[in-house]
Amino acid sequence: MENKLSPLFAQTIIDWYQRHKRALPWRNTTDPYLIWLSEVILQQTRVAQGLPYFQRFAEAYPTVQHLAAAPQDEVLRLWQGLGYYSRARNMHHTAQQIVHEYAGVFPDKYEELLKLRGVGNYTAAAIASFAFREKVAVLDGNVFRVLARVFGLSDDIAAPASRKVFQRLADELIPAEAPDTFNQAIMEFGAIQCTPIMPDCLFCPLQQSCFAFTHGMVQELPVKSKAKAARPRFFHYMVFAHAGEYYMRKRLSGDIWEGLYDFYLYESDSKILDTAKLLRELNNAGIAVQESYLLPPRKEYRHVLSHQKITARFYLIQLDFRLKEEVLQEARLAPYSSEKIEALPKPILINSYLKDEKILLNL
Repeated sequence: MENKLSPLFAQTIIDWYQRHKRALPWRNTTDPYLIWLSEVILQQTRVAQGLPYFQRFAEAYPTVQHLAAAPQDEVLRLWQGLGYYSRARNMHHTAQQIVHEYAGVFPDKYEELLKLRGVGNYTAAAIASFAFREKVAVLDGNVFRVLARVFGLSDDIAAPASRKVFQRLADELIPAEAPDTFNQAIMEFGAIQCTPIMPDCLFCPLQQSCFAFTHGMVQELPVKSKAKAARPRFFHYMVFAHAGEYYMRKRLSGDIWEGLYDFYLYESDSKILDTAKLLRELNNAGIAVQESYLLPPRKEYRHVLSHQKITARFYLIQLDFRLKEEVLQEARLAPYSSEKIEALPKPILINSYLKDEKILLNL
């Protein structure tokens, strides 16, 4: 293992994999659709959380044609709880792209796969190698970590320029005769052996040739610069209700949760509601409510995204009148019964509120 190109590395990793790999459904197929589906779901999602979603999607949409034909709201509803909803929107768009532009057949080359929306270098490499055995190495967080520790790479893995360094090494190490097995093996090795915290160095087959272990740098590698601090956002939701229905709206593009449903939103720079300002805004929108309607919320909800920390408060406002059609159009609101709300795709924060207030039927 002194030489970076040692063929022993690949064989050691593959031998370890054959003994320790987890039984996962997407490893029992060469169907590029199912492999792609699993990779999209597992982006920024742990296997334990992603597995039931993969099973539900594979059952609901067994082929790319089924997924392409599904309404986007239905796809987003099935995705609910996984977060990073752009993955689901891109996945739905790509399914339609494959059906309409590729006659329902997945491209079988890495470079062609990169032309699909939402398919980056890693996903394209995974599909190309797992489904078509193309010799192209995958790079995910697990692979970065294994290569950095074993070969002593101190390049910042958060820096785009570092990718070339790691990709060059991974491409040199991957064996032409088993690219699919090697890629699965090195990712699995990073997931359950060479873990971020407390890796199992004692029983690691690469222990004596691992740079990080022999130099006491296991916790220092890989090097990764810190991300920017998440910015705080304060959401004040007006939950307008009338005659057993609740007014909701579909979020537009340009912000988080595109395509999901929430309530009338008043966003401010504080978790303390500026009641006078809100009432003026509502009045200008044609929704005349009294200050006494704004009952203090019983609970505060928090949701942390990659770059945002959201604090939300909900104000249930029982109206004694139905909102006029012109008001609904201007505010992009529509009335929904509890049964219809159940079927809508919603941010997990909204879903938590609905369950707490027993507005949803399936509790």
